[in-house]
Amino acid sequence: MGFARQLVTEDKFLGGQLVLMQPRDGYRAGVDPVFLAASVAAHDGESVLDLGCGAGAAGLCLATRVPGIRLVGVERQADYADLARKNSFDNDIDMDVVEADISDLPSEVKEESFDHVIMNPPYHLRERSTTSDDAGRAAALFEDTPLATWIDVGTRRLKQRGYMTIIQKAERLPEILRGFDDRMGSILVKPLLPREGRAAVLILVQARKGGRGEFRLASPLILHDGAEHVGDSESYRREVSAILRDGAALPLW
Repeated sequence: MGFARQLVTEDKFLGGQLVLMQPRDGYRAGVDPVFLAASVAAHDGESVLDLGCGAGAAGLCLATRVPGIRLVGVERQADYADLARKNSFDNDIDMDVVEADISDLPSEVKEESFDHVIMNPPYHLRERSTTSDDAGRAAALFEDTPLATWIDVGTRRLKQRGYMTIIQKAERLPEILRGFDDRMGSILVKPLLPREGRAAVLILVQARKGGRGEFRLASPLILHDGAEHVGDSESYRREVSAILRDGAALPLW
């Protein structure tokens, strides 16, 4: 079980505060799980469930910023679950990693309720996209379990007044909103724009179990300066660089 050592790389996140092993050729976490982790207003002593945790990027980024949380990850792919365990150990962060499909959680997860549920579900519908030849990458990027199921499972695992936070493609916002039933409220959506004047590509969506607040559309986070990419310049805006390099929080409102 697990990836052979020569098949993984060691990659720095949060300016080197966190070093994660990732497959050379499979699914590799980018900035998306970092933004997800930064948007979660967790506190020391609270519990966090990371559904579909992969190699652990989102949960471990969050635990780096907020030491003292109880962190549980669920990952169906054995190789990635093994990497998440190794990454947790190597970074001296406690993370219980459960190998399971989110639609068939084991009893030890079903018996616990969490202050926060976070998720970075697959972005693409298989029937609308060309899938990847790599099985691990395809499983991470192309949907098998409906988005509504992710939301329902996450809702069930939340404590009353707990928060669910999702990062997803902007085009799938209607599905997310349909997935929230009367158990969830106080919905907040924050668009992520690649550059000023461009359409949102990603969205962060947060909802509260038992929340009764009105729907809120937050001002967007614009990732890059300038109208277009120039040369080798990274061009992240100062506040975005602080999130990605320094581990700063991303307030949604």
